[in-house]
Formats: sequence, structure tokens, C-alpha cells
Amino acid sequence: MPAEKTARVQERRRIANRRVRSSTRTAVRKAVRAVEGGDAAEAATAVAQAISALDRADTKGIIHRNNAARRKSRLMKRLAKSTASK
Repeated sequence: MPAEKTARVQERRRIANRRVRSSTRTAVRKAVRAVEGGDAAEAATAVAQAISALDRADTKGIIHRNNAARRKSRLMKRLAKSTASK
């Protein structure tokens, strides 16, 4: 068990990181739904917000940079595929 102060700091960071991770996942989910929904303008906006959230989580060190890059790449591929098919 870590020292008391370290444990308190870890708990605060864990809660803050969980909030960011959760909101990032929500943004990605909304973007995927928007892309599958069909409205190109709404999908582009949602994907841009999701990419911003992923970049923020990456910058803060909450998710690994390769993880963020992979998710952004997959989102962009979905967006490109949906806009090309129309």
C-alpha cells in the first residue's frame, strides 16, 4: 500500500482520468452513430469533436498516443466510407 498522501493523489487522478476517458468514449460513440446515421454535416461535426476529445486525452496522458491515433484513423475511415458511398 502506498503512503497515505500518494494514495489520496492517485485516487484524485483516477477519478479525473475516468471522467475524461468516459467523455471521450461518449464522443466517439456519438460520432460513430452520426456517421451511420447518414447526415454528412452532422457526422463531420461529431467526428471533429471526437478527434478533439481523443487528442485531449492523449495530451493529458490518459490514453496512449497510439491508441488515440488508431481510434482517430478508424473514425476517419468510417466517415470517408460513408461520404463516398453517397
